[in-house]
Amino acid sequence: MNSTIFTSTTSLWPPSSFFPCKTMQDLKQLHAQMIKTAQIRDPLAAAELLRFSALSDHRDLDYARKIFRSMHRPNCFSYNTLIRALSESNDPCDALLVFIEMVEDCSVEPNCFTFPSRRQVHGLAVKFGLDSDEFVVSNVVRMYLTCGVMEDAHRLFYRRVFVDGCDGIRDKKRRVDGDVVLWNVMIDGYVRIGELEVARKLFDEMPQRSVVSWNVMIAGYAQSGHFKEAVEVFREMQMAEAPPNYVTLVSLGKWVHLYAVRDNIGVDDVLGSALIDMYAKCGSIEKALQVFEGLPKRNVVTWSTIIAGLAMHGQAKDARDHFEDMERAGVMPSDVTYIGLLSACSHAGLVDEGRWFFDHMVRVSGLEPRIEHYGCMVDLLGRAGLLEESEELILNMPIKPDDVIWKALLGACKMHGNVEMGKRVAEHLMELAPHDSGSYVALSNIYASSGNWEAVAKVRLMMKEMDVRKDPGCSWIELDGVIHEFLVEDDSHPKSEKIHSMLQEMSRNLMLVGYRPNTTQVLTNMDEEDKESSLKYHSEKIAIAFGLISTQPQTPLRITKNLRICEDCHSSIKLISKIYKRKIIVRDRKRFHHFANGSCSCMDYC
Repeated sequence: MNSTIFTSTTSLWPPSSFFPCKTMQDLKQLHAQMIKTAQIRDPLAAAELLRFSALSDHRDLDYARKIFRSMHRPNCFSYNTLIRALSESNDPCDALLVFIEMVEDCSVEPNCFTFPSRRQVHGLAVKFGLDSDEFVVSNVVRMYLTCGVMEDAHRLFYRRVFVDGCDGIRDKKRRVDGDVVLWNVMIDGYVRIGELEVARKLFDEMPQRSVVSWNVMIAGYAQSGHFKEAVEVFREMQMAEAPPNYVTLVSLGKWVHLYAVRDNIGVDDVLGSALIDMYAKCGSIEKALQVFEGLPKRNVVTWSTIIAGLAMHGQAKDARDHFEDMERAGVMPSDVTYIGLLSACSHAGLVDEGRWFFDHMVRVSGLEPRIEHYGCMVDLLGRAGLLEESEELILNMPIKPDDVIWKALLGACKMHGNVEMGKRVAEHLMELAPHDSGSYVALSNIYASSGNWEAVAKVRLMMKEMDVRKDPGCSWIELDGVIHEFLVEDDSHPKSEKIHSMLQEMSRNLMLVGYRPNTTQVLTNMDEEDKESSLKYHSEKIAIAFGLISTQPQTPLRITKNLRICEDCHSSIKLISKIYKRKIIVRDRKRFHHFANGSCSCMDYC
């Protein structure tokens, strides 16, 4: 997910005309003094050091590189300074490498000053044989678009897509994927300058689309006030079975429904299903139910969508009640309906009800179970502690189990501390998906929870040898149309000092109401005090702290997390919701948790 990065605009550093250095020796002395006084943290001060060492008559490019590498978060000016210096050096290829690094850095975008000549980077790419590289080409096109040189961008795009083609390309999948990115870059470029008709024409001509393609078009229409067209593209997205992501839903927002009501656009079963799905995935199951109740007619898709939404929000009883209403209405359930029902049972630990629905699907509805149904049953049985039955179901499935099903069992082994089965399942997963970090991390955590640090070290060494990297915990909160992203122990936000103060306040208030950190959740070999300290800085807690200092009292907070919420954070957030009188909605990798007045909608079955 893209996030908006803020940088300080306040500096006590004097303008470059008053820069006190005449030689590199002067600069090195000043640099040492600034490190000692912590003034080097001022981005404008660091940028001036870089400018002198890279571009002055006394330039020292090696020293300039060291300054650049030591900068916590180089801004566009700093990147431009180094790129310009390298482009004028004996190794201009290095300028291209820094440009590529700049594009990969999501906190900064190239501007029209990134190269002294817009065509210089293109010339370097051709000179060093990189003009056929998908990544380089798409970013050269992006550079032209950023500078407003649409003709050059379109010329390069046309030659790449329509003239060069894929004939003779060894890795055709990479080329096709690269071309999708290139189409997206072009469409986004035309959207940014308000040429929506040209953007839509390109969108319609795309031979293959990604979720980004849909998002760019939807956001372009929405932000320019073309609400009807945005709704139509979203409906097309649903009918094309292209799953929307969080960015899609943020781009759409509540205006979709408001516009449909305001302009008397009939909300039929197709649009109704899309709106129900959107509201449910945005965390507003109440709005989803309102749309469902207001539909003039309901079909199997709308019923299945609301049941899946209720399941996602942990409302298993309501999901079951809607299924009964569906049957009374004479609508035959589909296999998708049962996925929602089994998911609801899994989230609530309703083992007997889950078995009943699985049996009902086969014997009464006459449907053949899909791998998703087996996956729900494995998760349901495993989370309930029925590990042997869960493994037996996998081994006797008529369908070959995929990595998702094995991961469900591995997660259950971790939850219930079954080291022997966990090791067996993890080893199978490593053969099935050797570069997926999930199995390695889960096995490492199973060993850590039993105190077997030698085995933990072996797993981590194996990850290093295989170049398998763990996904860091990450949480997002959206405020006023801006998405703020936080990692574990993140101090990069411009409000980090205020966030840290709020985290300390939260910790004190939690202790006053009897909270004690659950250090069993820290699966690292460290002392108890360090474990307690590390729990304070989980990404969802940082996001909540930011939300508390950035919104009015009683404003609900909506957090998205890329991993499953841990037990300590779950217990903490329940209490935080009561202490600060806030409703806090957290969507983790599996489901939504609605925290209010000291309790959670999952009833602690997390």
